[in-house]
Amino acid sequence: MQKRIIGKSGLEVSALGLGCMGMSFAYGPPKDKQEMIALLRTAVERGVTFFDTAEIYGPFINEELVGEALSPVRDKVVIATKFGFNTHIDPRNPKKGESALNSRPEHIKEVAEASLKRLKTDVIDLFYQHRVDPDVPIEEVAGAVKELIQQGKVKHFGLSEAGMQTIHRAHAVQPVAALQSEYSLWCRTPEDEILPILEELGIGLVPYSPLGRGFLTGKIDSNATFDSDDFRSKLPRFTPEALKANQELVELLSSLSANKNATPAQVALAWLLAQKPWIVPIPGTTKMSRLVENIGALSIELTANDLREIENAADKIVVEGARYPEALEKMTGL
Repeated sequence: MQKRIIGKSGLEVSALGLGCMGMSFAYGPPKDKQEMIALLRTAVERGVTFFDTAEIYGPFINEELVGEALSPVRDKVVIATKFGFNTHIDPRNPKKGESALNSRPEHIKEVAEASLKRLKTDVIDLFYQHRVDPDVPIEEVAGAVKELIQQGKVKHFGLSEAGMQTIHRAHAVQPVAALQSEYSLWCRTPEDEILPILEELGIGLVPYSPLGRGFLTGKIDSNATFDSDDFRSKLPRFTPEALKANQELVELLSSLSANKNATPAQVALAWLLAQKPWIVPIPGTTKMSRLVENIGALSIELTANDLREIENAADKIVVEGARYPEALEKMTGL
């Protein structure tokens, strides 16, 4: 398994991580626990060392799953988790007057203690602020995580979906090791402002949803339907009209993958890996076959001509539909 270092943090991980959210949250009911434990341990056997979870996934049960699965191999893996939500409030549907966000310093410290127990570990390798809280100055957030690092409970500080100013301000208090944001061929928002800032400051990028929540695999067309407990049923980009309009992207990946003896998903991941050496995507899956397929992306070599062809074609494609409903879009700083 190829390794990468996240920015200038010194944090070395497998070039491809594993997003664990879908095992317990957002894409239908939680999956069978023993099957997911087997999947997580197989990922380790195949060289994956970077695992992503959060207290809000469930809430709580995803961290418990990851903790149970990885505790026997804890010394071989890097575990990232997140704080920043009031877990009793559904961030997708808060009631009037409620705030789903909570990054008060005392809350951050409470979350850290609880996460350590659920993850069955004595240190969190990478602790992200899940979403920027407009009610708490980012300097206070960074200061709280700095204290946790000084106490040996956290190793590295991360941000998620933060904007340029927030990154600068946080980094001045406590160096930010990684920014986690959505980045893929159908979500290229970070390219204009965020990637240059990360490069300047030596911060790694951890793209979530690098396969567009499954869309870039080529397995989802305009006839796809999603159950009410599948998060995608509420996303503007997954309406039948948007799915139909965005098939151009899949067709582009399919044509390239045919020439590479690869799958569209593998080409999409290979493109992302080729953008910067400090980018570490975390595709999620609940299926063993998809895990193997995703890892296979590391052996796909895209030439400079391939990358130019993808770039030229992708530039002409206008992606239809917002990433999130308005309430959730407001929680992003991009």
